[in-house]
Amino acid sequence: MLFRPGALVAATMLFGLPASAEEIVRISGWGGSEVAIVNGLLTNVLAEKLAEEGIRVKYEPVDGDYSQFIINGLSAGTAPDLFYVDTFWARSVFSAGQAAPVTNDVSGFAANLLTAFTYDGKLYSIPKDFNTLAIHFNKDIFDDAGVGYPSDDDTWTTLQEKLVAVNKSLPEVDGLCVVPEYARFGAFALSTGWSPFDARGKTVLDKRFRRAFDFYTGLVKSGAAVMAADAGHSWTGGCLASERAAVAIEGAWILSALRDSAPNMNLGTVRMPKDPESSKRGNIVFSVGWTVNAASKVSKAAAKVAELLTTEEAQQWVLEQGLALPSRTSLVPVHKRLFFRVLEVFCSLKRSFFARRDGTGLAGCDRRAIWRR
Repeated sequence: MLFRPGALVAATMLFGLPASAEEIVRISGWGGSEVAIVNGLLTNVLAEKLAEEGIRVKYEPVDGDYSQFIINGLSAGTAPDLFYVDTFWARSVFSAGQAAPVTNDVSGFAANLLTAFTYDGKLYSIPKDFNTLAIHFNKDIFDDAGVGYPSDDDTWTTLQEKLVAVNKSLPEVDGLCVVPEYARFGAFALSTGWSPFDARGKTVLDKRFRRAFDFYTGLVKSGAAVMAADAGHSWTGGCLASERAAVAIEGAWILSALRDSAPNMNLGTVRMPKDPESSKRGNIVFSVGWTVNAASKVSKAAAKVAELLTTEEAQQWVLEQGLALPSRTSLVPVHKRLFFRVLEVFCSLKRSFFARRDGTGLAGCDRRAIWRR
């Protein structure tokens, strides 16, 4: 679930039947560490089922600006038959009539995630998984610096103090690696109780937002952080893997990346720090859904592929790779209440960013519905 600058991955993978297959379905997702996982899913888990359905999958990962690739492809008529849609730009695709409504049985999915991909009362994507942010850190760097590890008890202030202390002890290492984007800063702003929009749908830039903005943008000046670009990296995980920074704020997708680039790292992970004034944490839920191209000539086969890619068996396999959390409620671990507490946060964001002013598109975000699941 990570975007990085680059180009379309040249390699194209075929899975399923031999070349004489009756139907070929082109699918696309992002590149990076996810490519190996999707390849493994298609070959190790789904190959026989795809063959039984008479479907051959042509996998075309994109290592670059994925949303632009899809939007341009939809306009030009070259988009794949099945592709990811991110919650942050889903509505632009749905409202343009470029996605086919989902007809599969989705009763096993968390209703709150389905909400993100619902437009005008219709579901247009099947959520494949979801992710949230956490503090990932290199324990060895903190040990070498003689600084206590980040913890679940940290506030913005105590975490910042630890980051500054790391840099003072080890000048060649920055405490935190940051990027100038809402997908990271937003978690801090939300912990203050800030709401992105008011009742009239206008942007809110109040004192709570400014306080979070000043904190986040001041991390570099305080000596607690370095900009990823200034450290020669396109994302914060690169800083952590290269030991340029002791901490990165990322989702579970960082685990598979570190497994490849820093397999021996002594890694620790804790929750996001609390706002010292509100004593609350903020977070952002990331989710993408498999979406059938409305113009696809093999839409039924594409819908079948989407169904297979999101079965319980498929999601269990992805979960074991450490990439993301499952969207199927049957795979929710023992900590079920924590799982749906995260989804409650998502619904709050949904109300702010995706809901119409008349409240439509929020099915499944009723508090009672969340806990019934």
